[in-house]
Amino acid sequence: MSETLLLKIDSDQDQLDRIATEVNELGQREGWSEAMIYRVHLVLEELSLNIMNYGYADSDGDKQIEITLASDAETLTITIVDEGRPFDPIKDAPEPNTDAAVEDRQIGGLGVYLVKTMMDEMHYRREKGKNRLILVTRRSE
Repeated sequence: MSETLLLKIDSDQDQLDRIATEVNELGQREGWSEAMIYRVHLVLEELSLNIMNYGYADSDGDKQIEITLASDAETLTITIVDEGRPFDPIKDAPEPNTDAAVEDRQIGGLGVYLVKTMMDEMHYRREKGKNRLILVTRRSE
């Protein structure tokens, strides 16, 4: 099996349900495990919310996010493109102190950390005024 799904969504939290529905449907067609579907949901929700809340925080005009999911027999490649402020989650996101007690931890940063731990590869580049984040996960559990 091999399928590619392209989603162009408005930068609006109401779009999270649409993302979840599309991921469920693609996962079912491609035979993903429930654990993989959950992982993809969590990753896309976290990154989409970060773009909506921070990347486009002070932007006017058309604010869209483009998400491409390319599934094949061995991997899933997720590409997320936005025109928000430049942000490289690999280098710019603070590393959370996961050893500290919850009440001693700094607020924020845990979502990107979870994305990093859930994906096998993560690549970022800024080109032509756009953030492009590419995530790869192997389909084997």
